[in-house]
Amino acid sequence: MSKILFVMTGVDHWTLKDGSKHPSGFWAEEFVAPYQAFTAAGHEVVVATPGGVVPTADPASATPETAEVLAGAAELRSPLTLAQVTLADYAAVFYPGGHGPMEDLAVSAESGALLTAALGSGRPLGVVCHAPAALLAAVRPDGSPTFAGYRLTGFTNAEETQAGLADKAPWLLQDRLVELGADFVEGEPWAPHVVVDRNLVTGQNPASSAPLAAALLAALEV
Repeated sequence: MSKILFVMTGVDHWTLKDGSKHPSGFWAEEFVAPYQAFTAAGHEVVVATPGGVVPTADPASATPETAEVLAGAAELRSPLTLAQVTLADYAAVFYPGGHGPMEDLAVSAESGALLTAALGSGRPLGVVCHAPAALLAAVRPDGSPTFAGYRLTGFTNAEETQAGLADKAPWLLQDRLVELGADFVEGEPWAPHVVVDRNLVTGQNPASSAPLAAALLAALEV
């Protein structure tokens, strides 16, 4: 079957407005649900991070079920660097969320270039929860935002507020995506919500991880 690239955060914290470091990383469910769906369908998962750093799961996302899957996912222990990624090797690209991408992928030119190339290639591109922060670093050769004009979703201001972190955040994801010119489509807080626009598939929150994976698998079968 095909190889699917997981681009993941390489940090274990999110810097808050006051300069303090909030423990973070990737959100376990947002790796586990798609990982299980893709591997069960016979696909191979390859992980890449900035600098090839072994990704850290947000401690708040840990459950016995996710811990077991993460412990058995050897792909997490030997990630590629983003510079090593050859897009042509992969049938689809997926970005799990967590607050970590707000810290590193949001300002990663390498990730931004990969996102621009993946979108232009027509490959299914899935991005969930806080991972759409990575879209902020994606620009076209003329300097315009790659994802301007795309219908998409991500972790909402309402959800960040209900999670108790909106007032502490240096910036809010929904606001930034709207500012870059995306057509942000907000669903009910914490409910599964997936938006598809051309080859871009976005999910709003952790509960959207499994349905997003199903949408990517369906796109691979077309």
